[in-house]
Amino acid sequence: MCGIAGFSGEGSESDLAGMIKRLNHRGPDYSGAELRKPIGMAHARLSILDLSPEANQPFFSDDSRFGIVFNGEIYNFKILKQQLQEKGHKFHTQTDTEVLLKLFIHEGKEMLSKLNGMFAFAICDYETGDLFLARDRMGKKPLYYGVFKDTLVFASEPKALLAHPFVRTSLNPDALNSYLTFDYLPGEDSIFSGIKK
Repeated sequence: MCGIAGFSGEGSESDLAGMIKRLNHRGPDYSGAELRKPIGMAHARLSILDLSPEANQPFFSDDSRFGIVFNGEIYNFKILKQQLQEKGHKFHTQTDTEVLLKLFIHEGKEMLSKLNGMFAFAICDYETGDLFLARDRMGKKPLYYGVFKDTLVFASEPKALLAHPFVRTSLNPDALNSYLTFDYLPGEDSIFSGIKK
């Protein structure tokens, strides 16, 4: 289990640090953050595959144009890595994180159809300012997001979003009703108004 957090829009390094601090229990081994305005991404790492510091996140492409924060596990990453190596890609770690990033660079969002695993991640193209968020189809790995004052804020848990100064929310009564009826929240709603999952 790891934790991811970030925003696209307004925010500071201290905002980003406050967000990821609320997720330290998800990743006690390392905490990293990168702010290249307008995008900030942070990661709380639980080391599983490659324990080296080179595998810490946010993780960047060789040219630093792309960055990723990732929570989860890609079960078929070794096969995907081999396919990418055959196309000329070189790897510096033993992580599925690096495979995910290079697969995105090679195929864009179409890469999702090739993934077998549980995941939530954010990939940024710092050159264009595009931010791509994705979660596995079953929702095994959590990803919450909301737009407040034209700033997109995301994280593995709602409490990390609440650390961003723009996030103002209240209890979502419809979601509470669903939770009390079904014992879970169907669809995209979260227990907070303005925060989706």
